[in-house]
Parts: sequence; C-alpha cells; structure tokens
Amino acid sequence: MKGQPIIDVRGVHKRFGAVEVLKDVSLGIEQSQVTCIIGPSGSGKSTLLRCIAFLEKYDAGEIFIEGELLGYVDERGKRRNASDREIARVRRNVGFVFQQFNLWPHMTALANVATPLVLARNIPRAEAEERAHAMLGKVGLAHKGDAYPAQLSGGQQQRVAIARALAMEPHIMLFDEPTSALDPELVGEVLQVMRDLAAEGMTMAVVTHEMGFAAQVADKVLFIDYGVIVAEGSPHHVFNEEQNPRLRQFLQNYFERNNFWQDDAGRCIVGAA
Repeated sequence: MKGQPIIDVRGVHKRFGAVEVLKDVSLGIEQSQVTCIIGPSGSGKSTLLRCIAFLEKYDAGEIFIEGELLGYVDERGKRRNASDREIARVRRNVGFVFQQFNLWPHMTALANVATPLVLARNIPRAEAEERAHAMLGKVGLAHKGDAYPAQLSGGQQQRVAIARALAMEPHIMLFDEPTSALDPELVGEVLQVMRDLAAEGMTMAVVTHEMGFAAQVADKVLFIDYGVIVAEGSPHHVFNEEQNPRLRQFLQNYFERNNFWQDDAGRCIVGAA
C-alpha cells in the first residue's frame, strides 16, 4: 500500500505465561531501510523479530507486512486466527536468518540452498540449483557449493544460510543476531555480506550486539529494554545525543567491554559520522 511502511507494527503485546515480553510495541520500517534493534539480553529483541515473521504468535496489536495483516484475519470487525496457508502467503516475501545456521548436515551447501526452492516453491531442481549457485556467488561462496556444513567455518555456514534466504527472493530480510554464534575473527565476513545487501537497497531488520555495524549501516536504531522501545532515531542520535539513562548505561557498559573509541565528551566516535 502506497505510503505505508513495508513492516508496520502497531501496539504489539506478547506474553510467555505471566511474563509480558513485549509491551505495546509500535514501529515502522520503510522500503530499503535498515533498522537495527539493540538492547540487553532478555529485553525482547528476538521475540519482536520472531513476531514480525510470525514464528511467535503475538497476543495483541497488529503487524502488517507490505500492507497485509499477518497472523490474523479481520472479518466484519472480528479477528480470527489466519490459516497456515494465509500466514505463508503474507510472509512469502520475508527471509529470516537465525543465530544458529540450521543447515542440513547431510546436504552440500548447494543443496541446502536449492532444496527449499524445490520443496516450498515447486521450482524444478535444475533451475533451483542454478539460482542456488548464483546466491552462493553473491555471498562469496561459489567455490564451496560441493562442501558439507562440517567442512565449512561458522562464518561460511552463516553465509550459506543467508544465501538460502536470498534464494527465495525476499523483499524483507530479518536477522536475529546473525554473528552471535561466530568466533570474533569470522564476524566480519558475515557483516560484509549484510553491508552489501544494505547497499543494494534490501529492507532489513537486524537484532544485533554489533554496535559498529549499527552505527555505520543502519538508517534507524531502536533500543529496547524490558519489552519497551525506550529510544529510537538515527545512529548518530541514539549513540551520541539520546539521554535516556538506561540507554546511556547500556552503551557505556558496551564501550568499556569492547574498548570502543570515544571523544572527550564521551560520544561514540564510530556513530558520529
């Protein structure tokens, strides 16, 4: 729908038992916008992303993907649960990359990318493998098509997972801490693929602890604490100007732990550009 965010989250609540993990969360992500979601562990970041993909059923509010309500159907003012077919149709253009790679260990990298195309999209095997090879090339792994996951580094496995998601030709990519399971020296190769996607105009929502990536690549940064978005704005605003005390404490702890550069005023240099 023209003028409407490609991801539109309105007043979403999510509970796990007695614990309310998301509390009246609203946000909009425009086409080609990169939004990074930061916050302490347990703050609801990953739950929010999983609700956007309807991998978790949200309890109240609304989530629209490309103008269509996800997970529910409104009929004459009443809301009912959408069928699996309806859910799949609404999120057909959403790709999801998890913390863990979730590759089939008995399949090569090429087969890991091609097989979902055959099973989910009914694409002929030869065409699926051609697309899979192209996507492996896109993430710098064209030479690893015949390798099995056990023969790949963690960074390479995560890039195969990204290629698998890209092969479905999504309009939106959701990343849930895609580098958290990687050794530090492997993080850069995954982040570079994500930078390339951002430069190409891919709409992305990224849950991340990589503040440098958020500062340099994001169009918008959201800070979530205890299930509430307590600060949002451009990277420069969030990292350097926003005075919310909980955010400042979170960033200070992060900078001290990771030895980030700051200027004399205590501002994050990496986010100042």
